[in-house]
This record gives sequence, C-alpha cells and structure tokens, in this order.
Amino acid sequence: MPDSAKRSLYFIDTYWAGGGADAAYPSATVTRAYHAARGELEQRNEIITTIQTHPSSAVTAAAASFKVITLMIDEKTGYPSLASLKAAVSHRTAALMVNNPDDMGVYNPEIKEWTRIVREAGGLSFYDSANFNGVMTRLRARELGFDACMFMLHKTFGAPKSGVGGPAAGAYGCSAELVPFLPKPVVVRDSERYRLDYDRPLSIGKIREFWGNVPVIIKAYAWARAMGAAGMAEAADISVLANNYMEKGLLAIRGVTRSHPNHTTPRLEMTRYSLQQMKEETGVDAHDMQNRMSDFGIDPMWSSHHPWLIPEPFTPEAGEMYGKEALDTWIAVLAKICEEAYSNPELVKTAPHNAAIHRLKGHLDDPSQWAMTWRAWKRKRHAR
Repeated sequence: MPDSAKRSLYFIDTYWAGGGADAAYPSATVTRAYHAARGELEQRNEIITTIQTHPSSAVTAAAASFKVITLMIDEKTGYPSLASLKAAVSHRTAALMVNNPDDMGVYNPEIKEWTRIVREAGGLSFYDSANFNGVMTRLRARELGFDACMFMLHKTFGAPKSGVGGPAAGAYGCSAELVPFLPKPVVVRDSERYRLDYDRPLSIGKIREFWGNVPVIIKAYAWARAMGAAGMAEAADISVLANNYMEKGLLAIRGVTRSHPNHTTPRLEMTRYSLQQMKEETGVDAHDMQNRMSDFGIDPMWSSHHPWLIPEPFTPEAGEMYGKEALDTWIAVLAKICEEAYSNPELVKTAPHNAAIHRLKGHLDDPSQWAMTWRAWKRKRHAR
C-alpha cells in the first residue's frame, strides 16, 4: 500500500486516554516504536512542539527520550511562524505535537502546511484536540494531515470537567499505519463478537488501567448520540459566541487585560487574560483572586498551563459554562473582586472567608509545620 494511502485511513478508537498527558505519552512512545520498526529511531531523535502547546507534549516527549524543540510565538499572529517550523524540521525530526486552537483561543490557519512539511521530512504529526469545543464539525484531524488525535471527552463531549480537576477521559484515534503500535489489549471484532487482542508484538504495551473512566465515556457517548451532527455544530457556534461575549465584559473590568493584544482576530473557544496590571497596582494576584471567588459560591477560575506565557494568567473557558446567566454571574463576581482589590486589598489577600477550609498559614515545605506522611517529615527534617 502506498504511504499516502496508508495515511488517508483513519482508525478510531481503541484507546481511552485518561486525559491530556495520558494521551501525549502514547503519542511519544508510539513515535518511538514506529521509527524503531523502520530502523530510524537512532536518527530521528527530535520532537517539535510549540510554547503554547500543552506542556504534557514536551514532558512526555522528553520522558520517551526525545530531544524537544519548542517554537516561540510570533506576536503579530499569535502562533509560531511557518519559517520557524521549517528551520526546526530536519532528517532528525520524529514528530510534531501541537494543540490547535491553543489555550488562548488562537487557531493556526497554516496547520495543513505544517503537517505536510513534517510528513515530507519523514515525521509524524499528533493533534491534541483539548480545545475542540469551538471547531466541532468544522474540521477533521485526518484532513489536517495528522496521524493521530486525542479528544477530551470530559470537556468537549458533554461530560463535566469539574473545574481544574477531573474526572478526565479522552478518545484516541490514529491512522491505520500506527495501529500496530497502540497500547494493548485492543478491542477487535470477530464476526458478530468482540474480543480483546493481546497478540500485538509491536505494541508499546500497557499505559494505564484498561477501562478508563467509564462514567465519563458513557456520558460522552450518550451526549454525542443525542446531539447529532447538527447539535454539535450549534454547540460549537455557541461556544465561540459565549467566549467573545465574555471577552467584552471582562475587558471592561479595571485591572484585566487580554493575552496578545496585537492579535485582533476573534478568539475561538477560550481566551487567556492577565491580572498583572491589578497585581502591580494593588498587590492582589491571580491566586488571591481564585481564593476569593470561592466565597461567592462559584468554582475558582483556571489559571493556565505552564509555562506561564502571560503573567498572572486566568482562562475562564466560557464555552464550558451553562448559558448567558452563568456567564453574567461569572463576570459580575470577577468585577466585584477586582473592585475589592483596589478598595480593600487585604480582604482579597486573606480570602477565602466563607469556605470550610481557610488559607494555610506558613508553607508546606516547612517541616516544623507540615508533613503529609511520617516519611516526608523525616526527609524534610533531615534536609533542614
């Protein structure tokens, strides 16, 4: 079978990832196994990612023994330039691992050219679709030139994200060319029955517990069946609308600024904002803001993935909220706390005040005050 034909096939889903990092690691280890099977692993020892891609991509690539090349953002566009990619790609390129859109809601319209360049150099391309809410039904990973893709079920497909924590689950799909390397066992169909296939000599092995987070998977499946293609398209539209509606309200608040202000294209499913101005003027930082938000009975805002490209960041992810009323409430609470930061900063800096658990006094690295286990106490005390 010609290489182009193999890449045109799309094999959906034999692996339930536990979330972003749990999908990035198979991408890195599948890359390693794929090039090893072709006798090119020693040569292809570099994985390319970008500074605004989820850090799990770079970390798992490094854990899989690859060198990591990180492309920086072009401030005019909000994403790395094509020239920077071309300079990074070589005969040593094993793979490209990226988000698109990224966590600032910026979509790279040149992504097909990116995957083409990597493919012609002999590398693979892996797509982290964690920010898929705003582009559902609008694009396919296969048509963008990717060899594998992970979708967040707990964020995009109707299952709750539950704030910063879980429960998390992802669906992982890949080209037919990469199927032999997937984690095992794999569900296969024999006639009218399904079975688990352990006889996979090229598999990267077991990554995590087999079943994954079953309730999240069932919720996502039920949501997708209930919504249908038309419903998902409408959900994507509402996600983008909600994000841009929220932006108008947030940018009217004193002390709040937007990431990459020179990039004027409307953001998609999310936008990252900064409280740096407020911190400089009041001493109140993003963590103080998070603590104070719990006093109003709403989940604290999510800050951002590291590295923190934007000082004192927060990313509200408007596309995951319930409706206009919830958006208005969220904006009003943030506006109230920012007003408090300027009029009574100590009120915010000592929050929360209405929660069952209050702010810790001291630091967790102080062995005279905190140690979660006896072994940790002995280790900390010895270090002291």
